[in-house]
Amino acid sequence: MGGQGMQSILMLVLMVVVFYFFMIRPQMKKQKELKKFRENLKAGDKIVTIGGIHGKILEIADTTVLIQTEGSKFRLEKSAIAQNTEDQIGVK
Repeated sequence: MGGQGMQSILMLVLMVVVFYFFMIRPQMKKQKELKKFRENLKAGDKIVTIGGIHGKILEIADTTVLIQTEGSKFRLEKSAIAQNTEDQIGVK
């Protein structure tokens, strides 16, 4: 009986370890890269927001950015920026 209980505990620990390495750790790495990306934004970068708006950064404040689209200007939270379009098309 003691061996079967130990085997169950070992399987549970193994499942937690696999879950950590395949689910939690990659997500934490992705969040860290996204945070670094948002901290390194500068005026003139062409970006895409999480809502799909394409624009060019005009100015950067602590938590917000001012972007210009065709004919309009928007002030957005930095957390709303999804990617740099220059990275997307391979041009820098």
